[in-house]
Amino acid sequence: MKLSIVIPAYNESESLPETITAIDEALSIIRIDHEILVINDNSKDNTLEVLAELASKITTLRYITNEGPNGFGYAIRKGLENFTGDCVAIVMADLSYSPYDLIKFYTTMVEGKYDCVFGSRFMRGSKVVDYPKYKRIVNRLANLIIKILFRISYNDTTNAFKLYKKETIEGLKPFMSPHFNLTVELPLKAIIRGYSYAVVPNSWTNRKHGVSNLKLREMGSRYFFILLYCLIEKYFSKGDFKKKW
Repeated sequence: MKLSIVIPAYNESESLPETITAIDEALSIIRIDHEILVINDNSKDNTLEVLAELASKITTLRYITNEGPNGFGYAIRKGLENFTGDCVAIVMADLSYSPYDLIKFYTTMVEGKYDCVFGSRFMRGSKVVDYPKYKRIVNRLANLIIKILFRISYNDTTNAFKLYKKETIEGLKPFMSPHFNLTVELPLKAIIRGYSYAVVPNSWTNRKHGVSNLKLREMGSRYFFILLYCLIEKYFSKGDFKKKW
């Protein structure tokens, strides 16, 4: 089963060489058929030049420029329209997630025949390094609210690091979120629509280069919108969007 890795990238020229090399090496060692698809979200630095140089050395790397509209969610959506694998993982450009956790996700999906594999940074076996205190408090509160509203046990819905089968991605369309709220829309739709999933621990390490593009205050209303959208589907859609078994 071919694994696609979609990496959204905006001004990530410093982070991409280490991230792409680490992912390719880890997957190549155990011979997982894969592609690394980087979506350059109209970067203003030399991200394109870095990608061109990397692609000349790493045969599994492809890259596309998202001319617009731009934004984290739009970049991922561009990747989800263009990947060629049987399953697809969303991975950050800053190597905050371990490539070896990606192997664990893939193995869990194949062995358990799950439609999705979700990571959790806050369960037994996980590891979090240098997580900003304020963001951690907001994260835990937001995920608690999501657990209560949707009556689910999963405790890290906002975690971007997830793996989906190609058929699952098709079943989650249309996508509504243009920004970071896409990381919440995808798993909530998968759960609401009856796709099978496993939750496994993953590690998270704060970025070495640059700064995060996530602005919590700016994103608040957008998260609220997508939660409301998913709640309406859960309680009022009468199962119209459920997975067809």
